[in-house]
Amino acid sequence: MLQSFFLIGKTGEVLIEKHWRDVTPRSVCDYFWDEVNKYESRDEMPPVVNTTKYYLVSIYREDMFFLGTTTVETNPLGVIEFLHRMFDTFENYFGEVCESNIKDNFSTVYQLLEEMMDFGY
Repeated sequence: MLQSFFLIGKTGEVLIEKHWRDVTPRSVCDYFWDEVNKYESRDEMPPVVNTTKYYLVSIYREDMFFLGTTTVETNPLGVIEFLHRMFDTFENYFGEVCESNIKDNFSTVYQLLEEMMDFGY
């Protein structure tokens, strides 16, 4: 399902990076952020972006992008649903999901990510 996950803040900074299968280079986030900046509003960003090597699936909530990457064709709605559930889980644990809460609780975030997905499934 997913190869890697990135949590990107409102300035394009990568807050959290988790890899399950292979390591996706951070340059993918630069490409993604360039795509985001093409739109007037962050909400206009399409949820799926296809590059030559990766499929980038994202959601935008609370001024942050939850970005999942994969190299194989997968069900994009399944990935989108997982990303929303990831946000909901963070919200249950931390109350408000914001950059400062993510940074303050990064070890808990990594533990949750490890428990939520096993080898990308």
